Amino acid sequence: MSEQFPAKKVLIVDDSKVSRMVIKAHVLARHADWQILEAASGDEAIEVVKREVPDFCTMDINMPGMLGTDAAEIILASYPQVRIAIFSANIQESVQSRSKQLGAVFVAKPVTDKSIGQALAHFTGE
Repeated sequence: MSEQFPAKKVLIVDDSKVSRMVIKAHVLARHADWQILEAASGDEAIEVVKREVPDFCTMDINMPGMLGTDAAEIILASYPQVRIAIFSANIQESVQSRSKQLGAVFVAKPVTDKSIGQALAHFTGE
């Protein structure tokens, strides 16, 4: 599978270190050659993207400071090629439609193999 997709950079944004670790482990289990970047807030994510533009990004919504959807909007305004998966336990229609408006895919938490698989399918176009 990895042969089709040259090494990519994935930015994992979540204020939960455990969630970041779980997502990272699942991504690397499927794409061992991908580089993982991490951020614990929307503000930090924007700073990371300015330094090193990722190919893909998983974005939690509810974090201290800026909402993940707002951070995603700012990132996509400057880097529209970044594919973003919005992770949230809030599955209200308004949250899902906001994700869609941004051009991101909405993935319901909890972070599981299935939810990470949905994000990876969005990233790789499968």
